[in-house]
Amino acid sequence: MSVELAALAERAARAAGALLLDHASRAPVLVETKSSPTDLVSAADRASERLLVDLLLGERPDDGVIGEEDTRREGSSGLTWVCDPLDGTTNYLYRLPAWAVSIAVEDDRGPVAACVYDPSRDEAFTACRGGGATLNGVVVASSALTELPRALIGTGFSYDAQRRAEQAARLVDVVAAVRDLRRGGSAALDLAHVACGRLDGFFESGLNHWDYAAGRLLVEEAGGRCTFEAGPFAEPTVVAAAPALHAALAAII
Repeated sequence: MSVELAALAERAARAAGALLLDHASRAPVLVETKSSPTDLVSAADRASERLLVDLLLGERPDDGVIGEEDTRREGSSGLTWVCDPLDGTTNYLYRLPAWAVSIAVEDDRGPVAACVYDPSRDEAFTACRGGGATLNGVVVASSALTELPRALIGTGFSYDAQRRAEQAARLVDVVAAVRDLRRGGSAALDLAHVACGRLDGFFESGLNHWDYAAGRLLVEEAGGRCTFEAGPFAEPTVVAAAPALHAALAAII
């Protein structure tokens, strides 16, 4: 069943990606702010979420759905879809090609199947529990690197200015311990890139469930580790990395 769920997640993500590319070809409309002046949402985000909800429930009407843009629907099947209809909205609005559609379906044990789709590159990262992870149908694996000083690590920052400054201060210790840092602007894509070895690791605090639900399964099914670590902030820090690097990266954070 997880294979069929992964196929549905990819089909839905690709449909939403096509919609977002169409919106991107026109001037952005109805751009608003949410939690802070830098936390943006557009008509494209909301249109993408409506498409996802309609498609998923059209196929599986008994499932639950959680979406970033306020969708909350209880289901009776024991499965819940967790959707980020546009992860990386700021990049999208600035026409930086680093944004994605992220979809996971979960049961009471966690993610069952997932897809992170990058429309700009037409790359679909897909996974199902116990079935591995793929990129456009080709099996991928996390980095085999064993030495943290040679690792390329991704991260991200809060929308809150004070919290962002606190996160930046923490980077002093991290950047001194690794090869280099990257800040892509989409946690879902960063986790997908850990899954396929483009990044050796990733960490970020304050992520929402829909930010990491799909990426977590991708990393784990690609052989990496993804955990939630206590850190200097009130909320847990997501730490994803190659197996041999995870403990060392988590210790710094």
